[in-house]
Amino acid sequence: MSFDATADRRRPAARLIAQVGLAAGVSLAALALAGCNATAPRTPDTRLPAAFEAPAGTPLPAAALDQWWTQFDDPQLSGLIATALEKSPDARSAAAVLEEARAVRKGQIRQLFIPSGQIKGAASRQHTDILDQSGQGFTLGGDTDNYSAGFDVSWELDYLGRRKAGLQVVNNDLAAARFAYEGARAALAANVAQSYFEAKGLAVQLEDARQSARISQGLLDLAAEKARRGLSAGSEADSAAATLAQSQAQAADLEGQLQAARRSLLILVGRGIDPLASLDVDAALAEPPAIPAAVPGELLARRPDVREAQARLASAAGNLKVNQKALFPTFTLTPGLGWAKSVSPAFNFGQGGAGGGTVSTTTGTWTLGGNVSVPLLNIPQLLAEIDAQDARTEQAAVAYEKSVQTAYGEAENAMAQLASDNRRVALLKAGEARAANAYAASRKGYAAGLTDQTTNLQNEQNWRSARTALTGAQTQALLRAVQTYKALGGGWSPNAPAPLPPRAASQPADMSSERASR
Repeated sequence: MSFDATADRRRPAARLIAQVGLAAGVSLAALALAGCNATAPRTPDTRLPAAFEAPAGTPLPAAALDQWWTQFDDPQLSGLIATALEKSPDARSAAAVLEEARAVRKGQIRQLFIPSGQIKGAASRQHTDILDQSGQGFTLGGDTDNYSAGFDVSWELDYLGRRKAGLQVVNNDLAAARFAYEGARAALAANVAQSYFEAKGLAVQLEDARQSARISQGLLDLAAEKARRGLSAGSEADSAAATLAQSQAQAADLEGQLQAARRSLLILVGRGIDPLASLDVDAALAEPPAIPAAVPGELLARRPDVREAQARLASAAGNLKVNQKALFPTFTLTPGLGWAKSVSPAFNFGQGGAGGGTVSTTTGTWTLGGNVSVPLLNIPQLLAEIDAQDARTEQAAVAYEKSVQTAYGEAENAMAQLASDNRRVALLKAGEARAANAYAASRKGYAAGLTDQTTNLQNEQNWRSARTALTGAQTQALLRAVQTYKALGGGWSPNAPAPLPPRAASQPADMSSERASR
């Protein structure tokens, strides 16, 4: 039911009926709202343990998490991540999504706070021919020109805070988009680091495989020479040849894997068409850096996915408020301005009653009115929408709780597995050192004539095998360190202002959106 205030002063009865209907509508809306199953979303359970059960990290400044890749002290890694964050398709796609969210918010803000209205204009010409005329009076044919312009405005009074609830929705939608953007960039940095360390691990394994093939070739040569002199059976040479073939096949496989890893890394950082020679990967692995000390509660602010889930819950709660307030009447002001001009043919009395003259009439109008709309018959539908939005809000609350628990589990598991990987590296490093000592002793014995070449080569092969196992463990530890930094919420600065997309970087920042994104 709606009521137009401009006609109210001319029709007292209609005004009385409207007032009675308005009072009834407000009462029904209040009763309907009171009868809702849920008028406010529940508070999600985000409790976390006071400390991680995994081994604690090392006290480090906040920058150790914001840009964790600098802790590896690898300029090539830092350069690849910087390039990826600027040029990679994933980074540019995330920036475009954030820019879209900003544009959507700008349009929604205008809808909420700027009155709606439009300027209308019209012009027409009408030609009239007098076909028959009788009776007294003068009617002339000819051309009649009409011009008009109008500006009508509609402005809803926000007496219930409907716009404030709508602003909560659009601000939190933008905040969720910002955190999704930060999460995408943090994941990109972690993917680049993991791909980089995998490539380095393959380079080390390839070097070891080539050395193993060299050793197998030496063993084959010795076995063949012994067989030729009748000092051993020919089967030893055949066995050595099979071992050599396996070593060469492994080296060939690693060459292909390393080439594919380098190409994938170039694509990931946005340099997919560059030649492989532009990305040199050293066959060396460093130890993973120390992990910063953290407590589980910090994940609520540090993890972009948790912050995104929190913003989406706040947005859903705001939508619930908007739906609840839709039960109440709306008051709208409708001012307007108008102008019209009409030029029509007229009888000219000054020339003996001849036609040919024109009459021009110009008018201006203004309107100041308002209307009230009471959703009497829409209340059942509005109540159903409230129930549906209440269910969506509950889904958002559950998603938020799940994101918190998932973040804790990922951080706890990553820290525990990293500690296990570090212990494994330490054990394998000790074993590799002993194998290296055994090989060094056999080389001295061979030089002194106390050890034969076969024993010497076998000791070197054992050392190479120990190096291969150590390389795999070191690579795994580096990958786990990256995973741990990401799980702790590294890769972005939660306290920094919301970033601007690349195309908007030169424009002034929208301070309201900055505050909404925090």
